[in-house]
This record gives sequence, C-alpha cells and structure tokens, in this order.
Amino acid sequence: MSVDTPRRIVLLRHAKAEWSQDSDHERPLAERGRKDAPVAGRKLVDSGIVVDLALCSTAARTRETWKLAVHEMPKRPKTVHEERLYEASLGELIALINETPDEVRNLLIIGHNPGMHALADALSASAEGDTLARMTHGGFPTAAFAVVEFSGSWKGVEHGVGKLIEYWTPND
Repeated sequence: MSVDTPRRIVLLRHAKAEWSQDSDHERPLAERGRKDAPVAGRKLVDSGIVVDLALCSTAARTRETWKLAVHEMPKRPKTVHEERLYEASLGELIALINETPDEVRNLLIIGHNPGMHALADALSASAEGDTLARMTHGGFPTAAFAVVEFSGSWKGVEHGVGKLIEYWTPND
C-alpha cells in the first residue's frame, strides 16, 4: 500500500460507565452505555469504514464498549488491548499512532476523554461541513466518534495533518 493512500483514524470514546466503588480502571458500562455501544458500532459500519486495526484501552469500560460495537461489524479487525491508552496524554496518543504499521489503512482507537477529543481536535487542520463546529460545541460525549482522514505514513501523523470528515454522537 502506498503511503499516499488516504488513511483514516477513528477515535471512539467508551460508552457511558457506572460510577462504582471499583477502581476507575475497572468501572463497567452503565445500562445506557450497553445500549449506545452497539449503536456506535452500527453507525461505524454505515459510514463504510472497514477497520484494519483496533487499539483498545485495557480499562473495563473500553473493552466492554468494543465488545458490543465490534459485534455489529461484518468482519472483526485485529484488536490490540493497549494499556498505554489509559490516561494517555495527547503526545502519548500521537506516539502510539506513529507506531502503526503502514499496511494498516484504517485505525480505530477506543479510549477516554479528554484524550479522544484533544486528539481529534489536534489532528484536524480542516473539516467537512459543520463537523468541527459540532464537535467543538457538543464536546465528545460517551460513545461518540470522530473520523480524521490524512495521506502519508503513520509515522508522519502530527498536529494538523488531517481533515475531520465525520463526527457522530448517540444524540445525533
């Protein structure tokens, strides 16, 4: 695959989690989260993006979100549970993306805020239609996702490299 091939990064925030006595890392999904996660999976399928690789935080709520969302997909992509996604800074998230093999065309990251929102915003030099305005105004609620498109190698991903082509929330 040429490095000039358009690539996409899908940033999915975990679905709504319970507030519990468990450690933050072990918080399970709330009932609303268990309803929203498959809807997000169906919406990703409807967008026509075929995910080649999914990086999922090791937190319980992200693993459960992914399990429910991926069930909606016709083909399960390779999935890596990545502990570095939990509480990752913007710089750490970009460094993880830079490690992606160039044969991957579409990368999905299932993670947490504020990282998912900050990453979508940082990577997007431009946007289609009102996607950036909606994301800026609405924030990045649970089970929301953003799709950023760019050309080039994963090693070249940095601030302002892409275009925000889609933004979806369960309230859309």
